[in-house]
Amino acid sequence: MKSLFHSGNILTKRFISTALVGLFLCLASPTRASDQSRFQVNPNAGAGDVIVRGKLGGLIFGFEVDPNGTEGLLCEAVSNPDGTVSARVETFSQATGRIIRVLARSESQDDFIALGVAGSVGLFEHEDVRGLFNIKRTFSTINPLAGNMINAHWTPPIDPKQIVNQVKPSLDGSSNAAVYAISVSTNVSPVVFSSNLADNTFGPLIEITDPDFTQEAPPVISFDPIGNQAILGHDKPSPFILPPVIGLVDLATGSFVKRTGLGLGVINGIAVDSEDGVLCTDTSFDSAVQFYTLSDFTGISVLLPGHDPQNSTASGGDIEFDPINKLFFVAQAFSNGQLDNGSSIQVYDLVGNLVESIDGLNFQGGDNVFPVHITLNPNRRIGFVNGPDLTTAIQSFSY
Repeated sequence: MKSLFHSGNILTKRFISTALVGLFLCLASPTRASDQSRFQVNPNAGAGDVIVRGKLGGLIFGFEVDPNGTEGLLCEAVSNPDGTVSARVETFSQATGRIIRVLARSESQDDFIALGVAGSVGLFEHEDVRGLFNIKRTFSTINPLAGNMINAHWTPPIDPKQIVNQVKPSLDGSSNAAVYAISVSTNVSPVVFSSNLADNTFGPLIEITDPDFTQEAPPVISFDPIGNQAILGHDKPSPFILPPVIGLVDLATGSFVKRTGLGLGVINGIAVDSEDGVLCTDTSFDSAVQFYTLSDFTGISVLLPGHDPQNSTASGGDIEFDPINKLFFVAQAFSNGQLDNGSSIQVYDLVGNLVESIDGLNFQGGDNVFPVHITLNPNRRIGFVNGPDLTTAIQSFSY
């Protein structure tokens, strides 16, 4: 029913000596700055009581909230006994979790995938299944999301053998986004490009050909609108555990610059503060979070709470950025590295100080086709993340 090319699942590399981990951390972790975030810690930060489920109670295939509004977007699907699939595109209330409107429906083999919200423009994909390995993919927008109406097509100029894998919106309130499309053919390269979702306009398609970014799982990406660049994070393809690689792609010229990052293993999450020129990543093997200054690419690597050099259960996942309160949010599936302690979101300021922990969540394990995702409404200081039922629900949190 689902294309696994949307999964973004990453296999963690786990074999390296504890001594080598310690060596890399000593070399890559200078003393943190003592500046304090402007953010005032919320004593009531934690999991919220708003749980969102689709109208059918089905598997959720992508979700996002409008960071400037009061609604969210999700897609869901239910497999029926007769072999058909009931699929829906829906909007929901951020305040109550109630489904506001079903915008599209299908009773066939088709799926819908929520790809994101840029500004207040929602974007989703329709996978029209016409036969085995024969899927026609089209895209539609809801502009604005609060209008609860599909009113335009989005027509990226990609090859039919390329699949939109990630859409990363600008955080400046515009409907601009960076898009990464992967290939289902060895003869076609993955591409990255910019787009204005509201205007259905596109920048040049830029092929990604560096083998450090085209092997294994797709890279994670972030969008720096001020620098007009997409930033790719990936592990170094190798049988050994090595520092990761980061690619900076000029979305106008196609210029590609590769850097060796801090930390060890797979980059599971990446986000950027475009205004202040700060990039944040996390690495799987050493359960660490990195903070880079984009202007000279200097940085630090700090350990997530519960780090244990014997295993990587404390490692982070998705990272999202709040441009109003200047905070990075790091999903940690196992709170403090403990297998029976639920999940947390660890909140950091721009210089790597841990500001607060959002506990009481649960987005562990399961067979979700999509990786765990955080979505934020900075104006209301709330967000949503997978859980408490990993594949069929999302849960609110406050900070």
